[in-house]
Amino acid sequence: MVFFTRKTMKIILVIIAVVLSWGGHAQTTANSSTDGAAQSLKKLFDGKFYMGTAMNRRQISGENQAEVALIKTQFNSITPENVMKSERLQPREGEFTFDLADAFVAFGEANDMHIIGHTLIWHSQAPRWFFTDKQGNDVSPEVLKQRMESHIKTVVGRYKGRVHGWDVVNEAILDDGSYRESKFYEILGEEFIQLAFQYAHEADPEAALYYNDYSMANAGKRGGVVKMVKALQENGLRIDGIGMQGHVGMHHPSLDEFEKSITTFADLGGVTVMVTELDLSVLPSPGNEGGAEISDTRAYQEKFNPYTNGLPDEVNAAFTERYLDFFKMFLKHGDKISRVTTWGAADAQSWKNNWPVRGRTDYPLLFDREYQAKPIVHALIELMNNQ
Repeated sequence: MVFFTRKTMKIILVIIAVVLSWGGHAQTTANSSTDGAAQSLKKLFDGKFYMGTAMNRRQISGENQAEVALIKTQFNSITPENVMKSERLQPREGEFTFDLADAFVAFGEANDMHIIGHTLIWHSQAPRWFFTDKQGNDVSPEVLKQRMESHIKTVVGRYKGRVHGWDVVNEAILDDGSYRESKFYEILGEEFIQLAFQYAHEADPEAALYYNDYSMANAGKRGGVVKMVKALQENGLRIDGIGMQGHVGMHHPSLDEFEKSITTFADLGGVTVMVTELDLSVLPSPGNEGGAEISDTRAYQEKFNPYTNGLPDEVNAAFTERYLDFFKMFLKHGDKISRVTTWGAADAQSWKNNWPVRGRTDYPLLFDREYQAKPIVHALIELMNNQ
């Protein structure tokens, strides 16, 4: 027999009440009236912030029409998960492959969406040739500057006036506030960040320019990002927004620290805040919890992949409460936050199923594996209807 705490029972009863208030709606599909235009997330938060999602290759190419329908119905902003990263766009110097990126932008235009380009400069998923000569040695600062300028101006220039905002630089600051010693930093130092924003602005002066990073509730990283943004501003370079990646767990980060970063970044002046890669993992992390021997595959899987057949009611209730707390915070600071983007539309496509442990079953998004709205969606509707 399972025993629940009084608080947990209260949460479960609230969820049941919300679902029952929708009658049979919880059984409908993403295209039905329940989760359709009348109650879609994009309409729910209209006037507050854009409600966005990331799109993968299969969605952009139209292979999975159920996912495409969900995105069209629920979201009004899109970010490409991988197809605009430099290794995909320019796998070999001077050879660009724009097919999927073109399709992504065309999809956004056809559906009147706020289109985000992701990402121009990132140490990961960058082609090796970017940093080396024919002998395999690091290129000179001058060569790397030229390659950065060519890549950024070719990509941003191609979509000038069509992509509304760009993640110009991604994940350049470590948790202690220091610069990540990526190849960009090793060859150019912190100047690479300023050059990236300069080249992007020159390619499209009307596009908004962003910095994007994870663990932004961390005090050390918060301080490092503030220092970096101030350096850009003092050098007369435009930066329009800071993306706070929302890869969160059930117990971290603290809401107080996340909120402190929102207000600190907004206080920089002229900078909007965005929650850019929101997902809430319910699974334990090998990095935070021990006790399972990796060589014992069965024990390892049981410890770190405990919910292969669905979430227990108590976990689902806690998941809903945690997500709701974050959205209440986003709404509280709606004057500072311009966009909330989930990193994926439905659970089956989430990267969290394969990271940091491959093959797990995670439940981090707002829609389940059958593209049905979870109780958190109905709780958000109830929250907004009662405002």
